[in-house]
Amino acid sequence: MTTAAQQRPGRGRRALAALVVGAVLALPGAARAAPGVDGVAAVGMTVADVARSRAFFTEVLGFEPVSEHEVAGPDYDRLQGVFALRMRVARLRLGDEILELTEYLAPRGRPLPPDARSNDRSFQHVAIVVRDMDRAYARLRRHGVTHASPEPQTLPAWNRAAGGIRAFYFKDPDGHALELLQFPPDKGDPRWHRPGDALFLGIDHTAIVVGDTDASLRLYRDVLGLRVAGSGENSGTEQERLNAVFGARLRITALRGARGPGIELLEYLSPRDGRPAPPDLRANDLAHWQTRLPTADLVAMAAAVQGAGATLVSPGAVTLPDATLGFTRGVAVRDPDGHGMLLVAP
Repeated sequence: MTTAAQQRPGRGRRALAALVVGAVLALPGAARAAPGVDGVAAVGMTVADVARSRAFFTEVLGFEPVSEHEVAGPDYDRLQGVFALRMRVARLRLGDEILELTEYLAPRGRPLPPDARSNDRSFQHVAIVVRDMDRAYARLRRHGVTHASPEPQTLPAWNRAAGGIRAFYFKDPDGHALELLQFPPDKGDPRWHRPGDALFLGIDHTAIVVGDTDASLRLYRDVLGLRVAGSGENSGTEQERLNAVFGARLRITALRGARGPGIELLEYLSPRDGRPAPPDLRANDLAHWQTRLPTADLVAMAAAVQGAGATLVSPGAVTLPDATLGFTRGVAVRDPDGHGMLLVAP
């Protein structure tokens, strides 16, 4: 008799990986087999033109350049699953957080879909904290930034988890979604309330749309080791206008690691018509984002994430010729909804 695993080889491999990882984690000292990740080292996106994007983030949003490198070679091909690539990577800093911009000089990928929506499961953004929303919004208007929200929204007081937060969605030159956040005095990390003159303060989190929060928690909390820092539901007129989705009701779960920005899971309880990520999404497509996650045991973590429904893009741990990009070994991964992660070791 033909088994389901034989009919679906990919599913069979994932099931086998889950059994193996489950058996390993059941052994004494199993925490050492899947040690978790050391927070979020950087959030990255694929861009069409690094110079243009670098200018946007530095001149409009206050980021500072850190480094810029061009790399190519078969090891990078294997890491990212893109054949004969050449890529330019710029690292920018805002506060304590790092944003990576990657331009694929070859081969060029696909542009963002013109009809992309905030409840599509390929959606991801970074939330940039500002000291004064009105000043920040005025600055964006002066630079002609594309709106995604009609104007900044103040979340209502009935929402205990988010009431008083001011937020605004907008787009970068490629059409990637970005968010401005201003926290009221009783919310947000204390560092967002330190006195100072800077208008743009740092990256609070990267948000990803997921189809099933509980399934995502099995990966991000139980395997990657991120802690749940808060949860709640958002709905109402302000939420609809923020993300331009009529009838939006979201389950939001905030995750944090030892360092770096958080990862926020956005599950649309309604409407449920968000589209899945394209199954052939690749790192050189402009819809690609990549969250860099350092781990002490790359091989064990690569096995563990497969057991939690993630898919390896790299053919296992790839060793690079040097540490030009800030690490020497890595594995590119897609989570169950198609969001990109890069597990790395020094």
